[in-house]
Amino acid sequence: MTVEEFLRQTQADVRAGIGERLDGPEGPYPYAETVFTEVVMQHMADIGMTFDPVPCHYEARIGNARLKLSGFAVSEDASEVDLFVSLYDEVDEVATIPDSETKAAAEQCLRFLTRAAEGRLQSSMDPSHDAFELVVTLRDIYAGLDKIRIYVLTDRIAKSRNFKNRDVQGKTIQLEVMDIERLFRHWSAGKPRDEVAINLTDLAGAPLPCVYVPNDLEGYDYALTVFPGEVLRHVYDRYGGRLLEANVRSFLSTTGKVNRGIRDTLRHEPEKFMAFNNGIVLIVDELGLERAEDGTPGINWLRGMQIVNGGQTTASLYFTKKKDPSVDLRRVRVPAKILVLRTREGVDEDALVADISRYANSQNAVRVSDLSANRPFHVEVEKLALTTYCPDGTSRWFYERAAGSYNVMLAREGTTPARLKKLKDSIPTSRKVTKTDLAKVLNIWAGRPHLVALGAQKNFQAFMDELSEREAAGHSVVPDVAAYRRMVAQVIIFKAAQKMMRPMFKAFQANVIAYSLAVMATRLSDRIDFERIWMVQAPSRQLLDQIAAWGREVNAVLHDTAQGRMISEWAKRPECWSAVSAASYPPVADDIPDVR
Repeated sequence: MTVEEFLRQTQADVRAGIGERLDGPEGPYPYAETVFTEVVMQHMADIGMTFDPVPCHYEARIGNARLKLSGFAVSEDASEVDLFVSLYDEVDEVATIPDSETKAAAEQCLRFLTRAAEGRLQSSMDPSHDAFELVVTLRDIYAGLDKIRIYVLTDRIAKSRNFKNRDVQGKTIQLEVMDIERLFRHWSAGKPRDEVAINLTDLAGAPLPCVYVPNDLEGYDYALTVFPGEVLRHVYDRYGGRLLEANVRSFLSTTGKVNRGIRDTLRHEPEKFMAFNNGIVLIVDELGLERAEDGTPGINWLRGMQIVNGGQTTASLYFTKKKDPSVDLRRVRVPAKILVLRTREGVDEDALVADISRYANSQNAVRVSDLSANRPFHVEVEKLALTTYCPDGTSRWFYERAAGSYNVMLAREGTTPARLKKLKDSIPTSRKVTKTDLAKVLNIWAGRPHLVALGAQKNFQAFMDELSEREAAGHSVVPDVAAYRRMVAQVIIFKAAQKMMRPMFKAFQANVIAYSLAVMATRLSDRIDFERIWMVQAPSRQLLDQIAAWGREVNAVLHDTAQGRMISEWAKRPECWSAVSAASYPPVADDIPDVR
């Protein structure tokens, strides 16, 4: 697949998620741009580049200054903030965007941040605007922030993807561009580690001495080395969760037994860290070797680095230093085994990485939730999607068990324009479901919208934990054809409701949609005719009208019960679901053909 084909596919994804364009009191609301923002932000969250993102459109002119925000993400401990601003042109042909435009957009978002941090923005905002809570939050947490990034998102190709850092009230602001080409590299290769490039000579002052062992019989070479603690801290500070893509993304709390021991060693006996710690295991795409004067090899640089074992060790170095600046990581050494992947015909790199991570983690209690795509549940859903045709006998749904596999399928099988068109007609992008999408829908229907509000990755892990508990209790979790059709019917309702409800609410649409469908599930789940929805491949207009009616009430309840808290944060709490589910809603209409 080329960049141009990927661009058109992305535009199809965006258009599939757009509802009717409605004009509000402030003029037309850019739903296409909002959906594009949501698509890109969620991808960035999936690969560990950001946290749980929230679309939030704000545009204003204050004096001669223009301010703009398209979305935001705040870390769980409120120490890091990412702000997003979109430049969406809905282009179907590859086009470039001048640096002047991306810089201007970054400046607009920077002005938003500056005025919010200084406490000047809320006085010029309507308190009912959904960005108002974010502005107040930024004012309150700004002094304690450790990292702030502004991303410009665009469907064109930018010449520059990084701009000079800026300073706002003593804080360094990183400015980056996520353009369609950068997005294409992530999605097509399925390897977000491609952007992780580390010059060890610059960081450590010299190449890291190593033992390098070529391996002609397998798909990798390997090296043994020792990392200075300060180098690992710097790398984690720069790349964060992207380093842990093939392992466990979320850092396990330092109150845990293992991490507390790491913390205490770093504080009190840093020179013994190497003796007490088992070290880390890395995979890399490329490794640069350089000979020292004595002829021994040293590692000069790494590209495509990921940590498959030792994620909590690396994160502990970063967080311990962050919480206690007196810790001297220059005295810390961490042993490392590095596997250099070599692409060969017939070698399934994803499977190799999964096996490496699984066996590397087999000696401890770390959950490798990111490798669960190979679990029987997901494998069976994929098989059912491949063999279960829609009632028309020609089209079917696509279950994207592995990230990017839909685009890979189009590129592999759509070898001619005619074949590609036939593929897209029989398996349109609107019938693509990722494993995180499915986990979201199933948790909604199980009455767990507060878990969905935690974000795609945390919700997925909660979903997999629940599957594991059922398996441990002796219950089968592998679906049959009937269960698969029921799941797809639930996905159909979700997608239709999402398309309908996005234009109804300017912000926090994801929370309103999840909670509204959960309300419906608790009241109507045993009465909904899922087989009818499967046969028609759409919910009835009457059912959507019922969801819309409940959605307006749910939105009001969320705002009323939040009591000044951000809706996106309040929605993560079980108490929120208790309040929403206990509220009164309009009765169910009598004329809904999908309801028995």
